[in-house]
Amino acid sequence: MARIQLKNISKRFGRVQALDNISLDIEDNSFFVLFGPAGAGKTTILNCIAGLTMPESGEILFDGKSMNLVDTAHRNIAMVFENYALYPQMTVYDNIASPLRSPLYREPEEAIAEKVKKVAKMMKMDTLLNRLPSQLSNGQKQRVAMGRALVREPNVFLMDEPLAHLDAKLRNAMRTELKELQSNFGSTSIYVTHDFKEAMSLGDRIAIVHEGHILQIGSGDAVYYMPSNEFVAQLMGDPEINLFSGRLRGEKSAYLFEWEGGASFPLPDSDTVYENLREKRGRELAVHIGVRPHSIRHSFAEKEGYLHCTVYSYESIGNKSVIVAAHEGRHIRLIAENGLQVRIDQPVYIRIDWRHCIFFDPADGAYITRYDEEAIQALIEAQEAG
Repeated sequence: MARIQLKNISKRFGRVQALDNISLDIEDNSFFVLFGPAGAGKTTILNCIAGLTMPESGEILFDGKSMNLVDTAHRNIAMVFENYALYPQMTVYDNIASPLRSPLYREPEEAIAEKVKKVAKMMKMDTLLNRLPSQLSNGQKQRVAMGRALVREPNVFLMDEPLAHLDAKLRNAMRTELKELQSNFGSTSIYVTHDFKEAMSLGDRIAIVHEGHILQIGSGDAVYYMPSNEFVAQLMGDPEINLFSGRLRGEKSAYLFEWEGGASFPLPDSDTVYENLREKRGRELAVHIGVRPHSIRHSFAEKEGYLHCTVYSYESIGNKSVIVAAHEGRHIRLIAENGLQVRIDQPVYIRIDWRHCIFFDPADGAYITRYDEEAIQALIEAQEAG
């Protein structure tokens, strides 16, 4: 129940610039995700908000009030870490109750019992209150850690990869419960992860963090469909987006995309796309084109209009398969149905659906345009308005 603002925050550890003049505005009662690779600065941002790390410059505001000189205990925050940090000698009940027995937030035992039972029931831990942590599974331990953070009903709920140690099935279940818990408690939640699926499923808004900078902030769809640059496009997707280097030649209604030293492909007609491209890159231009694996069709029989490739690798993952096709030194990722009998180096024919491609500037990797940009933008605006 607090609006969190970071204004021009910088933090250095020795020679490492962990945060470089970053700014964030996190709305009250929202679920905000910090997403990026390891070492990007996500946990440092979380620790600055918590007061565990002091920034060297900039200001941290809770509901417009500066927190820079307010210690952690008085910020009314709760944290859940990757490791559970439970008291091994205490029962589940006492672990959850411990924040309400602290000198700063002490409450009568009757009130504590009521709150602990309420949280335990919500976390599906009400039958395990008398157990010790050593008698719990990893998933149950994480629930206890989260219950301990929630029992005090904090204004800000900070989570640093809390699901990292859970198995895939439990992680999926906990993602759903986390979103529901945040909605029920009405706390502002800030969640750190390097898992693409967690970021997409949990975040009302996502901040992409890399080397101490914020690269993009937006909804999951905004970041996925209109990534600010190639790095963000590669992060947001599993399997990773395909990036092709080449040049565009011709005029409107007759543009060709030429792979470097390779084949040529006619591109769909679009006045908006060509205007955006010419504005950015000129008449005969070098570009990078991103194509998601699900926008590539395949066939193991030769077909007209399909590009001849060979199978470089094949991986079956649950209800789908990932084929990496090789063509003139390029590796092209695509999604196929499961249960295929595929041999390495066998022929495979692919056809790229250029209607869903994304154009990037080869100079700096920045996003230029995409064919369905207007429709995507309308979808994002409708989601944000709703």
